[in-house]
Formats: sequence, structure tokens, C-alpha cells
Amino acid sequence: MPVLSSFRKLIWSMRDGFQRLQRIQEALGRIEKRQIAANQGAAFEDAEFRVFSQWGEDGLIQYLLDRVPLPNKIFVEFGVENYVESNTRYLAINNYWSGLVMDGSSANVDFIRRDTVSWACDITSVCAFIARENINELLESNGIRGDIGLLSVDIDGNDYWVWEAIQCISPRIVICEYNSLFGPVARVTIPYDAGFTRDKAHYSRVYYGASIAALESLGRSKGYTLVGGNSAGNNVFFVRDDLTTGLKPVHAAEAYRQARFREFHDECGKLTYDGFDKQLAKIGNLTVFDLDRQSLMVIRDILRSASANV
Repeated sequence: MPVLSSFRKLIWSMRDGFQRLQRIQEALGRIEKRQIAANQGAAFEDAEFRVFSQWGEDGLIQYLLDRVPLPNKIFVEFGVENYVESNTRYLAINNYWSGLVMDGSSANVDFIRRDTVSWACDITSVCAFIARENINELLESNGIRGDIGLLSVDIDGNDYWVWEAIQCISPRIVICEYNSLFGPVARVTIPYDAGFTRDKAHYSRVYYGASIAALESLGRSKGYTLVGGNSAGNNVFFVRDDLTTGLKPVHAAEAYRQARFREFHDECGKLTYDGFDKQLAKIGNLTVFDLDRQSLMVIRDILRSASANV
């Protein structure tokens, strides 16, 4: 009994420590936000800071909150894993937004439902493997439709195809992940496969998603303006065309950053720590869907052609 009691005390102590750390993170985020807000001439790319986001997305979102009218404080984010690190957690905790988060892992969703954020904030968590065939049904069945504040798409795979398929909502801000290995110019994405997962598609785990130029083109067709990207080189931000007053539009090549993170895995599943060029060389023989040619093309050939036309 004493051992069990001590273990419980340890668990409660760890939980209390985590909550205190989270409050410190939140407070630092508010300080960063005030500093950015005080500089009225601050550029989008200078607004990065992270509280719960993987990179600087928390700051970039807060920057847009000050410049885009957002009457419906509702967000949707999918591909959230366990939601400890995400683009919208700070929105829920700090700005009191409501939201729907989705992930394909039941273990991840169970974790979210046990997390303090699930009762302290107005968040609905759903376990679902997202595809273009079911995305609208998933949104509507959870009461999400029409004009909402923000959509964050990060499923490490069919990001382009899923965003293309969304019709039931009109987010004012859209964040979408891009694959910087595909370069700043080529308009390409992985071929659509409803069951795509990056770890099964190729052992490297770096064959996924779409190029930044493909997402820019898709955004334009859906009525969105590209306003910037993060410095890590994996997320781009769009604002609906009717709300861009005061925001500087940018082109894909301007927002593009070559990602520095080294996530290539070998055939045994071990990280190789290969740099950008080596990663690209090792997936160069794989195929992507070229949106300009409307056909499958080898990555190496696509990038060579894009470079020649710059």
C-alpha cells in the first residue's frame, strides 16, 4: 500500500508539473503576441513563435488574428496525432476558440480525450482516417459547415486532394503542409490513394504531400491568397480573397523555404540524418502527379524540367 500511495503521489506531482509548465508556455506566448502587436509594421515572417505548434505557427496565426475579421471562432485541424503539438491548441487555450480535431489513430484520440484540454476547452475529437471521399461528411456530421475561422491540413499524404475536395466549409484562414523536397516551382502532388500513409508508401517517409506551387494554385482556384510560409519550410498560410486587405500577397517561390529537418529513414527504419540533397536524390526515381501535364512523372525529371524553366 505505501508503494502504491507513493506512486500515485509521483503521478500527481508530474501532472502538476506539466500543467505549471504549460501555463508558463502560455504566458510567454502572450508576451510574444504583445510584442508583435506593438510593432504595427511587422512583416508576416517576423511573427513566428511557438507555444504548442511544431515550429513558428502559433505566432503566425496570432498575427493573422489581428488582421483578419474572424466572427466565427471555430477551427478544424486534422492529422493532429495526440494534439500535444499542434497548430490550434493555443487557439483553444489562449483565444477560447471551439474546434474539431481528427486523427486516424484511436490511441491518439483516446489520449486527447484524457487530456485536460478536452474538458477545459470546447474541443471535439474524432478518430477517422481522412480521405477526399469522406471529409465533407466528417465535417458536417460534427456540426462544422459554412463560414469558419481556420482550417489546418496536415495528414502527411493526400493534403492536396483532401483540401481540393472540401466544399461544406469556407475557412477564412487555411494552413496546409507542403513537401519542400518537391521544390518551389513544380506543381506536383503524390498520386491520390485513399489509403495512403507515408510510412507504407516508401520506407524513407519523406515521399508525401504536395509542392508549395501546387497548393498555391489550388488555393487560388478556391478563392484564397497565399500570404506566407513558416521558416521551417513545411507550412503555408492562405487567407480568403475577400479578407486580404492590409496583407501582402506572396508567390509560392517567395514563401518557399528549403526544409532543414532530416527525417529520411533507411530500409531498416532508422534515421539516416541525410541532408536535403541526399534525401531528394534517394526518392528521385519515385513518381508524382504533375498538375500541369495531368500525368504521372518521375520526381527527378519534374525537378530538372522546373529548374530549366525558371
